[in-house]
Amino acid sequence: MSTINLLPWRELRRQQRRQQFLTSLGITVLVAGLSIFIWDLWVNYLSDRQQHRNNYLREHIALLDQEVAEIRELRQRRRQLVERMEIIEALQSNRPVVVRLFDQLVRTLPDGVFFTALNTRDNVVALEGVAESNNHVSRLMRRLDASDWLDSPKLDAVQSAPKYGDQAATFKLSVTLSRPAAGEDPSP
Repeated sequence: MSTINLLPWRELRRQQRRQQFLTSLGITVLVAGLSIFIWDLWVNYLSDRQQHRNNYLREHIALLDQEVAEIRELRQRRRQLVERMEIIEALQSNRPVVVRLFDQLVRTLPDGVFFTALNTRDNVVALEGVAESNNHVSRLMRRLDASDWLDSPKLDAVQSAPKYGDQAATFKLSVTLSRPAAGEDPSP
């Protein structure tokens, strides 16, 4: 009697439960696998999308960097052009001054004196020359001081020059170039 199963429905029910369990386990594994797969696809999609955004930003940043470099180059060119324009304006404004300087030097030069060298630095004019005597050098300095365009003559050196004459002397002097006040037109 022990070998006969009077309740076969229990065995059948156990097999059904096992079958249900395995089915639900399979469905759960399948749903979990599918959800992991979908989650992986979603994360990859978001990652690719973000990577695309990053690439887009990098490209535009590179373009903006090029534009910034061009702007810097244009600013440098502009600065150079402005400097050139200022130099040209300064030269143009000094053009009449140079002419006036030579005119004043000719007008203040007494007889018996001639210049051998002329150098200018900023507003200081350095003159070298030969005079027949020291009196001629003194007369030149008085005339330079009386000029409206030349101020503060300063004698640097005087030496005798026997090859030009008995009393001849070479001299070095410096004088400051000054412009008369605006609107004042000194007589030539």
